[in-house]
Amino acid sequence: MAKHSDGKKEKSNSDLNEKVLHINRCSKVVKGGRKFSFSALILVGDGKGRVGFGFAKANELTDAIRKGGEAARKNMNSYPKNGNTIPHEVIADWDGAELLMKPAPDGAGVIAGSKVRAVLEMAGIKDVMAKSLGSSNPINQVKATFKALSMLRTRQEIKMTRGV
Repeated sequence: MAKHSDGKKEKSNSDLNEKVLHINRCSKVVKGGRKFSFSALILVGDGKGRVGFGFAKANELTDAIRKGGEAARKNMNSYPKNGNTIPHEVIADWDGAELLMKPAPDGAGVIAGSKVRAVLEMAGIKDVMAKSLGSSNPINQVKATFKALSMLRTRQEIKMTRGV
């Protein structure tokens, strides 16, 4: 089982950017030899707070990428921002992957590992510090990042829940 990572960016007809985060090739030994199948982790975002990911498997690489892109467009969500950063610190875990995200001052940039960085840049978050504390599995890291983003709340939402 060989692992390949690819950083292709494509521009679709709308305002969405599509990026291939991870490609995995699996082989199955059958009577006539080896049969290969592919899985692809695709990220789609507009750079203005909306981002989504898709994971798909197929016998052909192009089919896996296409299916993953369609799934990513269906799973797109908006996440709150505070200027160019996130509203508050958050810790999220998904399976073995644990992720710490902290707001950073203006001009600090995105300080994060490759998969988490790609998600945050696609979401349009420009100043943030993120640290992966657990597994290095790309799928679990991306899912932990999306869980962390979904846990973010704006100052107004927190005031309303507290009744202030």
